[in-house]
Amino acid sequence: MNIIKASSPNFDARTLEISLLILHYTGMENGEVALSRMTDADAKVSAHYMVETDGRVFQLVDENKRAWHAGVSEWAGETNINSNSIGIEIVNGGHNVPLPNGDLPSYPDVQINAVIALSKDIMTRHSIGPFSVLGHSDIAPARKIDPGEHFPWAGLAAAGIGHWPQHITDDTRIVFERGDRDRGVSAVQSGLAHIGYGARVSGVMDEETVKIIEAVQRRYRPTRIDGVVDMQTMDIVKGLVEVKTSSFI
Repeated sequence: MNIIKASSPNFDARTLEISLLILHYTGMENGEVALSRMTDADAKVSAHYMVETDGRVFQLVDENKRAWHAGVSEWAGETNINSNSIGIEIVNGGHNVPLPNGDLPSYPDVQINAVIALSKDIMTRHSIGPFSVLGHSDIAPARKIDPGEHFPWAGLAAAGIGHWPQHITDDTRIVFERGDRDRGVSAVQSGLAHIGYGARVSGVMDEETVKIIEAVQRRYRPTRIDGVVDMQTMDIVKGLVEVKTSSFI
């Protein structure tokens, strides 16, 4: 893979071993604007890599350094995600720069193929399993929604990058909604925490839990993101817990 160097000054020393791969969209007008921002010392943001719409891959920060891409975030109890992850920014306007008709811009095949090749290389070199490939929305559900419901997670999972649930129910009957209090809510929250999400077990469908449910839906059921725990969402969470419990991915 041909990687173009575009060094950013926005990094510091790692304090943790690399165990996660985080995917983002840039959410800016184009790759030139995004690259300019991530290489601007005043911006204080960066990533290890940026993948352009035409498939070109830029490296901004060496993998042995801590790039500044995750912000306030959490996964599996760890909050210093910048230090234990590699970040890839994928050029896409996302929700910030939609198409003129309001639709979210697509990710071109050539770009996704480059993301797959880069991700596989990173995962192999750092022994990162499929379950440790995350979106920004997974680690910061209260703040971030990238790489968005239009990101082809299912296709990446088919290539061994990330996980995609199988055989989920079509039943969308509501189980829990915002504000509900129930022991069953505690069970859902425990399941989310087991998967890795920063859920707190309170027995209440509070705003934090709703945002995490939205993150789960945005990634695993992108056609309906409502923060409601219905039977289908329960099935997805249960399946993720089972996979996480039965494997080391």
